[in-house]
Amino acid sequence: MKTAIVRHILVKDKGLAEQLKKKILDGADFSKVAKQYSTCNSAKRGGELGEVKKGQLVPVIDKLVFTAAEHILHGPVKSQFGFHLLEIKFRMDF
Repeated sequence: MKTAIVRHILVKDKGLAEQLKKKILDGADFSKVAKQYSTCNSAKRGGELGEVKKGQLVPVIDKLVFTAAEHILHGPVKSQFGFHLLEIKFRMDF
């Protein structure tokens, strides 16, 4: 079974997602940005989704989490909830 440790930021606006990505890439702390801007319940945990299993996330996010490179800031990725910035901290296969 594939699992991953993931954190993310969810916002409604693609332009804001791009601004936040630039801010993080320029050195801003991901968890502080998530707490300030993310509309997801995970914002209070700094965007930490914790350990997720393949199939638990919406399909477009699930596919990215289980195929994209680890330790890179991905996005913005559009889902029915808005625009996501994601970081795959660790992925494992069982």
